[in-house]
Amino acid sequence: MKRSDFISRMEDSAKVWDFIIVGGGATGLGAGLDAAARGYSVLLLEQGDFAEATSSRSTKMVHGGVRYLQQGNISLVMEALKERGILLKNAPHMCYNQKFIVPDYKWWGLPYYGIGLKAYDMLARKYSFGKSQILSSKSVIKEVPGVRTKKLKGGVTYHDGQFDDARLAITLAHTMADHSGCPVNYAKVTGLLKNDAGNVNGVKVVDTLSDTSYEVKAKAVINATGIFTDDVMNMDNAEHKKLIAPSQGVHIVIDRKFLGGQTGIMVPKTDDGRVIFFVPWHDKVVVGTTDTPISSVCMEPKPLKEEIDFLVEHSARYLEHPITRDDVLSVFTGIRPLIAAGDSHDKTSSLARDHYLTISPSKLLTIAGGKWTTYRQMAEDCIDNAIKIGGHPFRPSPTKDMKLHGYTDDFDPKDHMHVYGSDREEIQALAADYPELDQQMHEQLQYSWLEVVWAVKNEWALTVSDALSRRTRALILNAKAAIEAAPKAAEIMAKELGKDEAWVKEQVEEFTKLAENYIVN
Repeated sequence: MKRSDFISRMEDSAKVWDFIIVGGGATGLGAGLDAAARGYSVLLLEQGDFAEATSSRSTKMVHGGVRYLQQGNISLVMEALKERGILLKNAPHMCYNQKFIVPDYKWWGLPYYGIGLKAYDMLARKYSFGKSQILSSKSVIKEVPGVRTKKLKGGVTYHDGQFDDARLAITLAHTMADHSGCPVNYAKVTGLLKNDAGNVNGVKVVDTLSDTSYEVKAKAVINATGIFTDDVMNMDNAEHKKLIAPSQGVHIVIDRKFLGGQTGIMVPKTDDGRVIFFVPWHDKVVVGTTDTPISSVCMEPKPLKEEIDFLVEHSARYLEHPITRDDVLSVFTGIRPLIAAGDSHDKTSSLARDHYLTISPSKLLTIAGGKWTTYRQMAEDCIDNAIKIGGHPFRPSPTKDMKLHGYTDDFDPKDHMHVYGSDREEIQALAADYPELDQQMHEQLQYSWLEVVWAVKNEWALTVSDALSRRTRALILNAKAAIEAAPKAAEIMAKELGKDEAWVKEQVEEFTKLAENYIVN
């Protein structure tokens, strides 16, 4: 399970992998797990950390998509609702039931939204998380203390799923490794290899930590790089038609004092036609999102002032005590890899969230689009097609009924460590060897220092950002607190990784610079 072991397997120049997957987000990790679970040899290469880009920056929901129902995309909603139910069954420690309320401030809202959410219930069928219900204004106030009471007519409740996106990504990487797959982070693909017939049969890759280059062969190569999809397609054919129309989405995180209880809020229509969610999450509230077309992509996008203002302003319309910019604990920004529609990308909120699969003349398989909720179905479709490219004997996917790493149904969702599942006890057992680290990381953060040790030892965390952004979620829960925790996190990691004081200083400086993008000034 050590990264060095995976690198050693990659160094074997005589080995021809059944599949090489480029990209370590939701799509790539899902495909890697699917291939490994079928018994194929699979190498997954991620240029940064697992889920570092889009896949750690979602609205933290496993949902069918109420908005897609409004758009008339019934097939996507049905697929997503089914996959939501499958994830709950296979990883209850990672996905759980979250109740939402649509508050109504207009006389026609209750019947209108009530009918729509009943349709949502019916589409879920046996995968339902619970039935929708119309509530009085008094009941709404009881369910969500802090909701604006003026002119409140009542509300409609419905149920969806909630999860921790980066933690699910690590769980998929773990499960892939459990099935002899080989996920490698900080391994940047710089080019594609082709045989005499002009077909893709491998990749050029650089281990960015050691600056060592490799050429690795495979019977099929899969491009699952999300927002960087077009970059890999360019390696195959510089004249290819651009596939991705990127859209930036921003979320803000606020204290639970603004919205009490365990129920979230869904605002079905904002000024720009989007949906906004208030999601109770890790004892904070995540509010989002925006949808802003952008022209270029990067690993660390920055929020625009007007995006933050939009969320603060719209939040104020639904909270009894409106928030200001000063109340934002953290702001995080992600880029959606939406599939381009024609030549106009002006309104990305209208572009489909379905996944898209294409095979180039040189046999490069590209899978793009989609959403976290449908990652498993996307992976199955991807590997079904990759099998044909590689000329492998067909083996059916077992993932529909396969428990993910750490599976347990014995946990308390109010305890933040439930995301580790059955590994929780092993993390707590580290206290015997690290008694001085068995304490809370920061008074504003619920994590312990033992989780940083665990992240290095068992979860391929190699930087302070890995530990505080994605293994724990300190950065997006409270950016200032995460900066204060960074020096000690760096010292702990340096001891485990065999690094010196210069590394500690560099890591703290890099993380602090990164975290400044998460602070609203």
